[in-house]
Amino acid sequence: MLTYLGQINIARLKAPIDDPSIKDFVDNLNVINAIAEKSPGFIWRLKDDANNATSFNPYHDDRVIVNISVWKDMLSLRDFVYNSDHLQIFQRRKEWFLPMSEAHLALWKVTPDQMPDAEEGKARLDHLWANGPTDFAFDYKTWKQYIP
Repeated sequence: MLTYLGQINIARLKAPIDDPSIKDFVDNLNVINAIAEKSPGFIWRLKDDANNATSFNPYHDDRVIVNISVWKDMLSLRDFVYNSDHLQIFQRRKEWFLPMSEAHLALWKVTPDQMPDAEEGKARLDHLWANGPTDFAFDYKTWKQYIP
């Protein structure tokens, strides 16, 4: 059966999303999302009417933002993160986000007929926090164990 790679990553903002100190991050959301959507191997991303995912709040914390996307494979996701213009924004993350003590990214297999919602992403990340890497949710360090 064909499977893709789902990913959720969360971050805790240093200030509310409408705070001037976060403005540069917010101003770059559409740019980064467009880079993702044009990247080889991109399949889908969770988005709202504003074309981003900042309104999804499965953690019920206004400072936690969620990003969920689906990729053809790990190489495609990794190329987007580290080999596209996304990297310039990614390298500035300490300006806008607080350090996370727990896992903030989870990966899992996704079938083409079932794109994840925010609650599924949260369940995958919560599972990784509680149980460590499994077939249900794994991380960058262990993905080769779960993806053929």
